[in-house]
Order: sequence, then structure tokens, then C-alpha cells
Amino acid sequence: MLHIDQKTYTTQNGTKIIVLTPTGRLDITTALQFRVKLQESLYTLSRHVVVNLGRVNFIDSSGLTSLVAGMRDADKVNGSFRLCNLLPAAKVVLEITMMDSVLEIYENCNDCFNPPDAPGSILSPRRGGDPFFPDIGAEL
Repeated sequence: MLHIDQKTYTTQNGTKIIVLTPTGRLDITTALQFRVKLQESLYTLSRHVVVNLGRVNFIDSSGLTSLVAGMRDADKVNGSFRLCNLLPAAKVVLEITMMDSVLEIYENCNDCFNPPDAPGSILSPRRGGDPFFPDIGAEL
């Protein structure tokens, strides 16, 4: 079983952002649980989800599929899906599969709360406009 911490942040303009922090391996044994948590977050709590991968030490193809599904689910609800704080092993998987060019990946989680024109440590290109700004009021 995968342990997933969940925190809710609210920007000054009232937008709720869910930050999920899974711990351990994101693989065939935990991917379904993670996917269900992502869907629950996106469809019932907020259209905006940040996944802090700083405690994930392994990702396999099933885990990668759950991340891509999270991105697609966020697109369906006109939300946003961002990854941050990747450990080297997880970063390598995203680079090898070229998912780093599809997913929004940030060096640290605080950068996920920066508006699009702010200088930040984005590691992958943004896919269009940014739905939960202009006002910034949340900090991790």
C-alpha cells in the first residue's frame, strides 16, 4: 500500500490546490491506488493538483501511466497537473520516456505556485495558459 500525504492550499483569489505527496514506489502494486487518489482529488476536491515526488524512489511503467492519466484527467476538467521535487531515479524515467516534455515538472514545489511569467525553476515546458492565477497566496 502506498502512503499519500494530502494538503490543500488556497490562493488569494480562492483557488484550491491539492498537493499529494506519495511515499515509496509508484509501480504496478501501487499505481491503481495512486490513480484513484488523483481522480478523487481532481473530480471532488479541486481541478488543480500538484504531485510532490520527493519521496518516490521508483517509478515503473504502471506508475508512469498513472501520472499521464492524472494529466489527462486534469485536462478534462480544465485544471492543472504539476509534478515537483523529483528524485534522480524518477527524473531519469521521465527523461528516458520523454514524458518530461509532456508533463509540467518543477524543481521544487514552491515554483508550482509561481505565475507563468515569474522566473522559476521549471524543468519542462508549460502546456498553454495557467488556470489558477493571477493572485498568489499559497506557499508550501
